[in-house]
Amino acid sequence: MFPKTSLLVTTLCLGVTLCVSDLTAQGPNAPRGQQGPPVGHGRGRGHGADAQFAQDHETFFYLLEHRNSITRSIRNVKNGVQTITESTDPAVATKIREHVAAMYDRVESGKPIHMRDPLFREVFRNASKIQLESRATERGIEVIETSEDPYVATLIQLHAQVVSQFIKNGHAEVRKNHPVPNRDVQPQVD
Repeated sequence: MFPKTSLLVTTLCLGVTLCVSDLTAQGPNAPRGQQGPPVGHGRGRGHGADAQFAQDHETFFYLLEHRNSITRSIRNVKNGVQTITESTDPAVATKIREHVAAMYDRVESGKPIHMRDPLFREVFRNASKIQLESRATERGIEVIETSEDPYVATLIQLHAQVVSQFIKNGHAEVRKNHPVPNRDVQPQVD
């Protein structure tokens, strides 16, 4: 994994998970919100001509459905976080890594997702101020995300908390929008 993209990869992973969970929670034949004409060339609104979306959808849905076998720890560090996301189930651990790889591809190809969530949108808006390191673990992945900008470091920490809430609460959390902090809020250190 390239170190400068891990936070964005993680953010994109969660964003896709959010989009996917909205679709899957409603079922395959549920009506979709169609205010105005359809957008893009894919199923539903907003997924456009993204050929990779279907595969990403499958991976993210799998992870969301197997969230009870996923463990995640967050440690607030100076200017950011260290997270470890893993599973003792080898198939789930593999999907965690696939998900990160897919999100890396989305970052590199300029295909952001889940921009309806204010926190995700703000993280993407400040992506150039984020430094990332990652490494595969035996059961998943470790990511260190930091920023010299205290506001962005706070965004990183809040984003990490939201990701953990996705794992804890599943679809209910995924459908929520998450607020952006005030600029004067300082990052925490454990």
